[in-house]
Amino acid sequence: MGASCKRATQLCRCGFLGHYSGRCRCTPDQVLHYRSKISGPLLDRIDIHIEVPAVPTEDLARARSGDSSGTIRGRVAQARARMIARQGKENARLITREIDNDCVPDAKGATLLKQAIGKLGLSARGYHRILMVARTIADLAGVDRISEAQVAEAIQYRRIDRA
Repeated sequence: MGASCKRATQLCRCGFLGHYSGRCRCTPDQVLHYRSKISGPLLDRIDIHIEVPAVPTEDLARARSGDSSGTIRGRVAQARARMIARQGKENARLITREIDNDCVPDAKGATLLKQAIGKLGLSARGYHRILMVARTIADLAGVDRISEAQVAEAIQYRRIDRA
């Protein structure tokens, strides 16, 4: 997703908003002003917007749970193979017409996406980014049809700029 457009940013001027230490002293107005410096059209070109919180030092040494890198690599390879078989390229390389053809959600997913457009004020580009990400989530799950669950997850990945 978005191989040509990757970006990381702080959530506020000091960089500690949401940090477990409570070190951020930015006011809500300062946070809003800081975030407003990033243009909407630029944010629309980024597929996924997520907050990655700082990890407390003591948690770094704990045993990790979850899938191994090899297992995840295998799932990604299978998802990529699904994309290539379906459309001849990765989802991130789809143009608008292809997104409209290959990233069609089921009825509940379409309804949810319409609601999100209204509530979040999404642009046409943001709408298509959500569909592309939902298609990728479905590919990772190994399913052919984009469901409401995949649309909901994709919407969640665009919420930082709408906070």
